[in-house]
Amino acid sequence: MEEGVGTPPQALFEAMDAHIGERAAKGVFLDGGGLYGTEDAVNFVIRHGEVSRVDGPYAETKEVVGGWAIMQYDSLDEAVADQREFAELHAKYWPEVTVVATLRQISDGPEAPGD
Repeated sequence: MEEGVGTPPQALFEAMDAHIGERAAKGVFLDGGGLYGTEDAVNFVIRHGEVSRVDGPYAETKEVVGGWAIMQYDSLDEAVADQREFAELHAKYWPEVTVVATLRQISDGPEAPGD
């Protein structure tokens, strides 16, 4: 999501509450939440075996992770369809911002998905 675009409209909050509530009732939504902006963020950068701390805000940052959710689906097709529905809620209720809704699998070990 774009950083510094303001608070989402109340209609989006209400639509997301319904969306998440339905998935929680089905046992699909396991956990999730929103994240504050980068103004208070702390990053640790590991480069060439050295660790350095970099505090926010980050002037070069245009897009940030605005929230996260852990969901459990029976198939990848179900996950993709539901992620599209999530994205469409944002397009409908907050069309003036750019949001990238990313779907990723959780790793249970060193193997790649599908192994």
